[in-house]
Amino acid sequence: MPKRVVTGEGIIASGLPFSQVVEAGGLVFLAGQIGDKPGTPGPVPGGIEAEARQMLENVGRLLRAAGLDYRDVVKATVYLVDFDEFGQMNAVYRQFFPDEPPTRATVAVTRLALDCRVEIEVIAAR
Repeated sequence: MPKRVVTGEGIIASGLPFSQVVEAGGLVFLAGQIGDKPGTPGPVPGGIEAEARQMLENVGRLLRAAGLDYRDVVKATVYLVDFDEFGQMNAVYRQFFPDEPPTRATVAVTRLALDCRVEIEVIAAR
């Protein structure tokens, strides 16, 4: 299957030089998602837990646009600005992936877009 950029309801163009969702070879790749509400200038208020929840809701919106859901995610990479917030982020993450969670790497970084505290990118299988 050749590369296909997924478009449609739930996928909001960012105006940046990348696609939000791309499908190829039965896999669906989501661009990194942060804890912002689309169209707003920064992260949602409330700290790491609120950002993590919004971030994962953004993932769900893109998955649904591709005809998938959280159970289809096979790999996740989480980027944290403060690794001391790992436990709080993980508690929210567990709510979205309660059973048979995907493989995951978690990485500490210096800074994220819009000064968010957490970002995630996921790969799902059709």
